[in-house]
Amino acid sequence: ARGQIKVDQSPQVLILPEGANVSLQCKWSSAVNNLQWFKQNPGEGPVFLFFMASGMKQIGRFSSKMNSKDRLSSLHITGSQRGDSATYFCAV
Repeated sequence: ARGQIKVDQSPQVLILPEGANVSLQCKWSSAVNNLQWFKQNPGEGPVFLFFMASGMKQIGRFSSKMNSKDRLSSLHITGSQRGDSATYFCAV
């Protein structure tokens, strides 16, 4: 069986004004080939945002970077809006 991979996200809670830019980070404990980012609104299921294997992707105001060598991925939101208030998480 595969060992468990420990995943750390930061910051865990973030309060920011509308229009601000924000970055969330995800670090993991052992080598993985890809990672996914999700957004989850209260009382709803997770919504897929990005599948990352390397480099950078952008969809509208959302972008993500992946650095598998450093075991680090970031999710960046530009010009935050009220509807962006949600739980964001990465999965490896």
